[in-house]
Amino acid sequence: MILWLCLCWGFSPSLAQPDSELMARYLEEQLLADYSIAEQVARRVPRQAKFLQRLETRPRMSEFHVRSTIISRYAFTTVSCTMVNSGSEAREAVFEMQIPAAAFISNFTMSIGNKTYYGEVTGKEKKNSTDEKERHKKPPSPTEGRENGYETFKASVFIPRKMQARFILHYEELLQRRLGKYEYTVSIRPQQLVGRLRVEVNILENSGIVSLEVPPLRNSKQKGNGKAEGDVSPPPSTVIGHTKTLAKVTFNPSVVEQTKIARNGILGDFIIRYDVSRELSVGDIQILNGYFVHYFAPTDLPPLPKNVVFVLDSSASMVGTKLKQTKEALFTILQDLRPEDHFNIIGFSNRIKVWQQDRLVPVTPNNIRDAKKYIHNMSPTGGTNINGALQTGAKLLNDYIAQNDIDARSVSLIIFLTDGRPTVGETQSSKILSNTKDAIRDKFCLFTIGIGNDVDHKLLERMALENCGMTRLFQEDEDAASHLKGFYDEIGTPLLSDIRVDYPEDDVEQVTQNFFPNYFNGSEIIIAGKLINRTSDKLHVEVTASNSKKYILLKTDVAIDLPSRNDIRGVPGLEDGKGDNNYIERAWSYLTIKELLNSRLKSDDVQEKDKLMEKAKSMALAYNFVTPFTVLKMKEAGLHSEPSQEEFISPSTDGIGEKVQSLQGHKAPPGIRGGQDKQRIKISKTSADGDPHFVIDFPSSKFSVCFNIDGEPGDILRLVSDHKESGVTVNGQLIGAPAPPNGHKKHRTYFSTITILSNKPERSYLEITPKRVILDDGERLVLSCGRSAVVRSRSLEVSIAAYSNITVTIQDSISFVILIHHYKKPAPYQKNHLGFYISNSKGLSSDSHGLLGQFLNHEVKLLQESLNTSRWEVGQNQMEVLKANPTNTLKVKGRLVPVVWKQRRIYNGQQEVNCWFAKNNADKLIDGSYRDYLASHPFDIGTSSGTINSL
Repeated sequence: MILWLCLCWGFSPSLAQPDSELMARYLEEQLLADYSIAEQVARRVPRQAKFLQRLETRPRMSEFHVRSTIISRYAFTTVSCTMVNSGSEAREAVFEMQIPAAAFISNFTMSIGNKTYYGEVTGKEKKNSTDEKERHKKPPSPTEGRENGYETFKASVFIPRKMQARFILHYEELLQRRLGKYEYTVSIRPQQLVGRLRVEVNILENSGIVSLEVPPLRNSKQKGNGKAEGDVSPPPSTVIGHTKTLAKVTFNPSVVEQTKIARNGILGDFIIRYDVSRELSVGDIQILNGYFVHYFAPTDLPPLPKNVVFVLDSSASMVGTKLKQTKEALFTILQDLRPEDHFNIIGFSNRIKVWQQDRLVPVTPNNIRDAKKYIHNMSPTGGTNINGALQTGAKLLNDYIAQNDIDARSVSLIIFLTDGRPTVGETQSSKILSNTKDAIRDKFCLFTIGIGNDVDHKLLERMALENCGMTRLFQEDEDAASHLKGFYDEIGTPLLSDIRVDYPEDDVEQVTQNFFPNYFNGSEIIIAGKLINRTSDKLHVEVTASNSKKYILLKTDVAIDLPSRNDIRGVPGLEDGKGDNNYIERAWSYLTIKELLNSRLKSDDVQEKDKLMEKAKSMALAYNFVTPFTVLKMKEAGLHSEPSQEEFISPSTDGIGEKVQSLQGHKAPPGIRGGQDKQRIKISKTSADGDPHFVIDFPSSKFSVCFNIDGEPGDILRLVSDHKESGVTVNGQLIGAPAPPNGHKKHRTYFSTITILSNKPERSYLEITPKRVILDDGERLVLSCGRSAVVRSRSLEVSIAAYSNITVTIQDSISFVILIHHYKKPAPYQKNHLGFYISNSKGLSSDSHGLLGQFLNHEVKLLQESLNTSRWEVGQNQMEVLKANPTNTLKVKGRLVPVVWKQRRIYNGQQEVNCWFAKNNADKLIDGSYRDYLASHPFDIGTSSGTINSL
């Protein structure tokens, strides 16, 4: 129905031309009325529209949503697209999305009718002739096309009549700082008008957000987009809001607003730029879960002098716009050179022409004037001698460095520009690469620029990589002059050279690149690694570098108590799990894989290349990244989750999940079948639930003990701590609520989050809230608590009964049950919360600790206090007599604890439990005081149990 509007405008001159504004409003009303399939199929449309609608052959896009979470420069993006086939026969739907070339796809899911297909990242097999013949038959490809730093992901399916298909694409990227800003870009090119189009970007930067801006939509190929020259206002319907550390940007154009931007549905690139506050001279170091990332971007430093040689292609293929724009850019660049700089210019085709023979000249008004004349007189002719031009430029710069008393801290570089491939002289890429490397000899850096579609971008990329530079590619129909000037601005102001960042060898491992030849103003150096000693309270950092005045040595000790600062739980806009709580680890894996790929690209040794490939492939598989060595294969899910049934289900222990989700490499456990009979979960009374109320069951003594913990909102309580033996730790975070009227408490507290960590046999964790479950064992999976599911990872099995409970089984010998407490209409003192129950503790060691864990392998004795203060042990037949005695005593680990008899209401399927109650925050019952059980952050495995046991 969307495209019949376009056809109505161009189908026939005899047809009336409807007013675009009225037609768009009508279209919007129709699209937004109701998006259920049945009503879309049955919707009435005007007679003319029906006729034109029959000419429409492609399904209609009813929804296009992009949601992104950027945490400390690391961006998680989810694209969701729904297409509807309202026709009478199956039609092909094509989902196409441009993503940054630097991004890694991490997941892809398709739902077609009642079938779901999920993407599984697997290792790419070596190509053979059969693979080459069948290559065009492969499913979704993330590298279908490449355009100016973007790749096109494309998936096509046939949608049955009267049905819909939904595509969900996830990708991740680490934002690069250029010209003093981070730039996040989302391509919005649905190819048609969309009824529901929304982009939402949430940004969390603990350092503080500054200079947030949203420029107009960018679309270089679309002319007449309605933006006046110089217009810097955000796109229509854009809403921007931010605090010091958190920002939220939404773009939600109606159909009318879309038609004003572009009638063909190609809106352009939605761009967000921002920077962060910088305080520490040594940089911003963030630590979380045993990983760190170090951002180093010093400011307020004087620029270093530079020695630069411009090597410019003037072959016949540069004729016209390309050479004209190159000249315009060079005129501006020359004007920006500083008085302390030195430079020269080389033009090349089949001949090499040097402006000033055998020297670099200082920046003076006369030299700049003469250089502009030389550039102006360059004319396109002949072939392309890339090798000869680079050899000449390298010799010129090497001789100048050797023969002149240049500043030892100056920066030397070659800026090379071409639009084609080598056609004259040496034309073999491998020889050009080796010749260039031998000529430069690591004495300076080479920066390469390619213009147009005929350029050998792989050659330019590798030349830059092998010689400590960067490369940029620009399309021929773009504004090359501004792009060239922008690239020069990135490298035109060197502030530091020979930067080295060091950490103690005994404290860190697997650190990414830590030596950098140059640091340019407006950029950023990023290093990441793993901590060896997680119990250390600080990380020593040293940065050495040189600038125009002196050598610099920066030292600092960074406190390793930052996880609480870097924890994103509870941050508005990030509560749905899109912001991975392991974002620092994933940033480390992203950087490591990128470096492995670059190292392989630079290597000429076959065995080394294979070794680097296997390392990159192994890490990509571990983190579910699509790379040149991994591929996304689509598989049909064996069973399919059904929509949520009710908004609220009261907590119970019935049902362990009737449907199976199998995503991102997490496999459904064998033997699970859809529609299986509900099973009742068997759990003990040992639990922490409610306000919170703690219950410990002692089966051999045939009684239970209970106590309360009056914690503060935000406290994180260590419930089970057995990290050294079984590898299991359970922490619970409290949320506050007002106390009921006429109560004796100032406030109530409940568990809002339960975090379960396990490091045996492999590291994994679960984060559970009343809304969702995050499972991360190297492959991240987010599950809704509103859908029944069973998922098994390498060491964990998670069973969700929708809106009811979650069962977690670890190594088949430890089981926990988390009850979900929802309120349809909560009172002010009621909050949705969790209850924690221990179902099976056989796998926990005798040394386990925590508020509950310390009692799992210990028994207590009940004593009675007589009038002469002597005590004796109580037998089972005396229990009923003691219930009424207010002076009963428990003997726990040699301590005497006064207790009273209580009936306590719990939620494990029973109404009440009888228990002996210990007052005063379990004073004398637990080892130490309850404050000894406070964790610093939800992932804290701590060493506090050893301290408590020594009390």
